[in-house]
Amino acid sequence: MPSLRSAAAVVGLSLSLGCSSAAEPALPQLRAYEVDESWRQPIPPFQLADNTWYIGTQGLSVVLVKTPEGAVLIDGGMPQAAPMLLERLRTLGVKPGELKYILSSHAHADHAGALAALKRGTGARVAVGAESAALLARGGSDDIHYGDALPFPPVQADRILMDGEAIELGGIRLVAHFTPGHTPGSTSWTWTDRRDGKDVRIAYADSLSTPDYRLIGNARYPRIVDDYRRSFAVVRALPCDVLLTPHPGASGWTPEKTSAPHPEPMTCRGYADGAERNFDAELKKQREAAR
Repeated sequence: MPSLRSAAAVVGLSLSLGCSSAAEPALPQLRAYEVDESWRQPIPPFQLADNTWYIGTQGLSVVLVKTPEGAVLIDGGMPQAAPMLLERLRTLGVKPGELKYILSSHAHADHAGALAALKRGTGARVAVGAESAALLARGGSDDIHYGDALPFPPVQADRILMDGEAIELGGIRLVAHFTPGHTPGSTSWTWTDRRDGKDVRIAYADSLSTPDYRLIGNARYPRIVDDYRRSFAVVRALPCDVLLTPHPGASGWTPEKTSAPHPEPMTCRGYADGAERNFDAELKKQREAAR
């Protein structure tokens, strides 16, 4: 089961993704913390829609949106993924200076670890909400749940976004939807692309899992339950013909299906409903333990 392990914590959603026999070797482990090989195993980039590409690994999503006026990247995976991602940009015809924006789902090492190197290597602007900007600038230190256990190279935001604000580039409009809970700054993204001559609405819905989180009496995050409830509702309502998630297994992706133009169908409603069931079970467990 994939995990990001340190002496203090486990980050992310456990997935049931096996390792493939891909030609590319797995990315190296870091000394600071270990992750499952599926998080480090490159897979060939594949096209989701006319302008949208998946360029991440088996277990960690990285999404590239190409437009005539430049490109946008959502997430960057682990710190050691940066060289691979820069090479994939070049392979897909995106010169370093053509990457205009880097967006983030949430500021954990497994998704934001490479952002500093990607920004440095391309000159792209990092655009995130205020909560994520603060945690990105600290390189993951003083995390509400993990303290200083899971650091990553810090990166400064260049543009602070509000809930519902959009990044517009080359005719594509990527809308930020604040979905706090997994982190206070968690953000989901939606945009409309084209596929087979028709519009396709793509949703990159952030993680809704609660990995070892304290949901009852959390002094660092007293609104955590309310935030999760709001986020379940927001994700259910996202425009969503194709669902992507930071951990692809959470939305039905498996390595065997990555050659298809889209993953095994899962709706945003189905994703949110499943996450809320898991949340309710964990909340009940913690309430009973607190009696």
